[in-house]
Amino acid sequence: MATNISEQPAKASGTYRIGGDVTVNRLGYGAMQITGPGVWGDPKDPAEAVRVLRRAIELGVTFIDTADSYGPFVSELLIREALHPYADDLVIATKAGLSRSGPGDWRPLGRPEYLRQQCELSLRHLGLDSIPLYQLHRIDSKVPLADQLGELALLRDEGKIQHIGLSEVSVAQIEESRAITTIASVQNLYNLANRSAEDVLEYCERNDIAFIPWFPIATGELARPGGPLDAISTAHGASPAQLALAWLLRRSPVMLPIPGTSSVAHLEENVGAADVRLTDDEFEALAKAS
Repeated sequence: MATNISEQPAKASGTYRIGGDVTVNRLGYGAMQITGPGVWGDPKDPAEAVRVLRRAIELGVTFIDTADSYGPFVSELLIREALHPYADDLVIATKAGLSRSGPGDWRPLGRPEYLRQQCELSLRHLGLDSIPLYQLHRIDSKVPLADQLGELALLRDEGKIQHIGLSEVSVAQIEESRAITTIASVQNLYNLANRSAEDVLEYCERNDIAFIPWFPIATGELARPGGPLDAISTAHGASPAQLALAWLLRRSPVMLPIPGTSSVAHLEENVGAADVRLTDDEFEALAKAS
């Protein structure tokens, strides 16, 4: 495995403008794993979490994705501890819409007053005057979608958020949401081994909406010895995780992968994927293999 880390490799991933005016380097960092087991409570090594966040910035990461429910609030507080005052080019995205009652427990909660409360808390915890990208973590089926997105639109009008995003949605839900307000991003499960959200990605491409794949480095059986990734890994001196990220970056210009980790070494490996350049044949071989 070779990472071939340059001084700021994340810059090699290229840039994208979220909502047309918020520029980020496309390979970002997902801050879910810097919390405790079950995404609950403090991490075992808070100092390492701070080192990971600071190292991400050193490596050229300008896009960090988190959520109020990660901890809850542990991830946001660690981001502030590690990085505040923030660099001018750093974009922090967070989410609301999932309540927590214990480790591994996630429940949609989209009442307007709750979303407003969580936004105010995220602003305080992150130390921000305005959140660049605020995402509805899940659509709450018990609350009219117009009420959920309507509250986010009010927060945007008040200057407390800049852009609105969605998470784990279908094409039909995106279209329904866009009839209510402008949508800047969609965050769905998507990786080399699981492309069930292909239609959502294609919709985002057609409409210049940022697509943020969560769980982006899953490779499944593709990474087995003698499997489809083996020869390509050897050719590039790259790990299977790096190939998975390189494939995502090449797959679409609206793709913003956010691999997460609680380890500086793994962070450096992940960000090194931005330097991996797949040939046309390699890209197609990986796509067909999965």
